[in-house]
Amino acid sequence: MAMSDSGELSQQMYVNDVQKEKVLMVGAGGIGCELLKTLVLTGFKHIHLIDMDTIEVSNLNRQFLFRKSHVGQSKAKVAREAVLKFRPGVEIVAHHANVKNQEFDIDFFKQFSVVLNGLDNLDARRHVNRMCLAAGVPLVESGTTGYLGQVTVHIKGRTECYECQPKPAPKSYPVCTITSTPSKLIHCIVWAKELALAKLFGDKGQVSDLDVRSTSNEDNAVSNDPDEAEFFEVRSGESNRSYAERVFNRIFGQNIVTALQNEDTWKARRRPDPLFLDKVLTEEDAATQNNASSNDGTVSAMASLNLKNPQEIWSVKDNARVFLESIRLFLEKRSKDVGKIVFDKDDQLAVEFVTAAANLRAHSFGIPMQSVFEAKGMAGNIIHAIATTNAIIAGLIVLEALKLLSNRTEECRMTYCVEHPSGKMLLMPVEMAEPNPRCYVCSETPLVLELNTATATMREVIEKVVKRKLGVTDPVIMQGATLLHEAGEDIEEDMVAYYRALLDKKFVDYPTPITTGVVLTVEDYHQDFRCSLHVKHRDTFDEEKEPEGMVLTGDLASLNTTETAAAPTPALDAPSKAENGHAEEEEEDENVVMVEPAPKAATAGTKRKLENEETHPTEKRLRASEAVPVEV
Repeated sequence: MAMSDSGELSQQMYVNDVQKEKVLMVGAGGIGCELLKTLVLTGFKHIHLIDMDTIEVSNLNRQFLFRKSHVGQSKAKVAREAVLKFRPGVEIVAHHANVKNQEFDIDFFKQFSVVLNGLDNLDARRHVNRMCLAAGVPLVESGTTGYLGQVTVHIKGRTECYECQPKPAPKSYPVCTITSTPSKLIHCIVWAKELALAKLFGDKGQVSDLDVRSTSNEDNAVSNDPDEAEFFEVRSGESNRSYAERVFNRIFGQNIVTALQNEDTWKARRRPDPLFLDKVLTEEDAATQNNASSNDGTVSAMASLNLKNPQEIWSVKDNARVFLESIRLFLEKRSKDVGKIVFDKDDQLAVEFVTAAANLRAHSFGIPMQSVFEAKGMAGNIIHAIATTNAIIAGLIVLEALKLLSNRTEECRMTYCVEHPSGKMLLMPVEMAEPNPRCYVCSETPLVLELNTATATMREVIEKVVKRKLGVTDPVIMQGATLLHEAGEDIEEDMVAYYRALLDKKFVDYPTPITTGVVLTVEDYHQDFRCSLHVKHRDTFDEEKEPEGMVLTGDLASLNTTETAAAPTPALDAPSKAENGHAEEEEEDENVVMVEPAPKAATAGTKRKLENEETHPTEKRLRASEAVPVEV
């Protein structure tokens, strides 16, 4: 049948071509559900989907492919089954796995025409970016939070890669503030999440996100002291109830009493109030607590205690009951997990424990408490998602994929979805920028690592810099031709012992001391990633601004030790306030979300600009509050 519009004819021909293309989706959550649906309705017939998560009750309000009966099942597999019910002729291969697994190597990525990301964490995004660069496959990135969202296109050698612009890292807090003088609820939440939960139920040898370098810590609540660590072990013959009560009285009572003995600390601060269980719970409350039990096997302290409203702020008494009950449930219902638990926003029991512990500590220090709903958002660094935003962003992802597959790459855009219309526009397309010549990922720019070589160890550098900031999965670290560290499964036992012995050795004590001027080479064969770290010794660090005790920058000029050096280059994990819209105001601690910088007005040397920029300059159209974080 003839078509009157040649554009419609060419569009129909193009859709037929799309049916032959093979695409990879990473993530089957809020964006992923919408994206998979839109892909198959557009005509895509060969799709691989990777997601390691299982379905939680909290997902059901926006991840429409899932139902209550699916809770606990693989997101990727259930999404596949749901879509095949209305598009049975589509080939969807679901992988319930971590995209960083060795099976998803460069050859795996090379089989796809385009990769579409719907991920919710920075580490996995970095990994996929590097795999796409290594495989030479274009990547369409995305993210949403609330009413905000963005879609970006990354083509090797032609546009910025995902890591060309620094991404704000999760915020670090000085240990003395967290353990001694909290002033905001976020301080108490970080304490509950990174110290209390980790010390009671986590891996005792794991390096915490919270900087735990030795300080003049007066409180020592849940500290790293060996005697303190032994205290938090369940004693022989001790009931779970008795253990929970003992822990409560120690961290909310006795440790606060100890902290109050340092009078200088409280001269200009409100003195905290110790909490002891016999003053918080009556005998009747204790009896109710003893009779509490989970319903139908649900591992939830709220369910056990009949606390139904997640947006209600619990009383001090209820927080104490939840704290005790969550410990009991961890020990009785999830004993196999004890020793390896890490905080997960979808782990209901962990969220309840962190909320109760944070609220009890907040009450002691005169800080307003919050509901489990709000505490979950703060602890998980999230802003609660909106299904409509996910649907809009998924549609934009498919549009950019269609441009790539039809070789119309010059039409590709970075598109921002904003909350409030400006010039009657909610979607703001921006021209793609060229690769950043200073990018340490796609341009192999050398980096500078400042640290105290007299105290720093390889273990700290691997955890705080190589893995956390550089996003390396299986690091290989060399000093010249000497191999200092190697990760992997095929390493000989004698070499494993050698690397282990070096992990906790001070850099200055290495066979060939590591100090200013030494260049460390970091590689990840799986990611086909390589970079150089130029070491620079520094004696001291600002505990408030540089709590990790080491700084990573991308400017070799900072190796100049003269006092007349130019203004320092911002650390890779700490973009300037102006870049993130905070030039005039102090950033609030509560804003602990992973944020993509909003586009700024075009500057000399770049091509990035908004469509119709002559009438609507970018800086006027995107306010600081419209920087775009990531959907979870």
